[in-house]
Amino acid sequence: MSEVAAIGKYMAKSEPFFIRVAVTSNGTTYTEAEADLGSFVNLGVSKSTILRIHSVAAMIADSNGPENPILHSADARVAWQLVTQSQSGLVNADDKSVISTGGLTFKTGVTPGHDYDVNPHMYDKGYLCAVDSLFLGIDQSTSSFDSGAVTVSLILECTLESATQANATALALSQQ
Repeated sequence: MSEVAAIGKYMAKSEPFFIRVAVTSNGTTYTEAEADLGSFVNLGVSKSTILRIHSVAAMIADSNGPENPILHSADARVAWQLVTQSQSGLVNADDKSVISTGGLTFKTGVTPGHDYDVNPHMYDKGYLCAVDSLFLGIDQSTSSFDSGAVTVSLILECTLESATQANATALALSQQ
């Protein structure tokens, strides 16, 4: 059963709440942080609880604080991804684990000197999630950021929904 066909199988939503996760780059090597969803997602025997992500808001900031500019001395790119399984590097949006992606490109000698990849995401029906953890990964193309590392922080607006064990398990398997 596809995710769209299965949507009708879920019961009433909870009140919206927010999950926050952040990761700081470690140079030009991919790194990620895990967001434990164990207190939200439950694939129970008779009744399951799954997460519906309604929106993803991203902040890309200097690791010295959000009020400091991200200084760079060469063309550079910072990219991030929110995925349902741990990765060893950035993946394309057609990977089944991808929930959201974004990035920021810095150009020297060009006005304006930056360009955004898609960063805020608002889903019409929400993104159903039935995994125990989400992974926020970051990578940058160069270590030429004069101010040091870059931090990506996300705020996820979510609700919880009840589902049958079969539907929740099928959804979880499709996301791994």
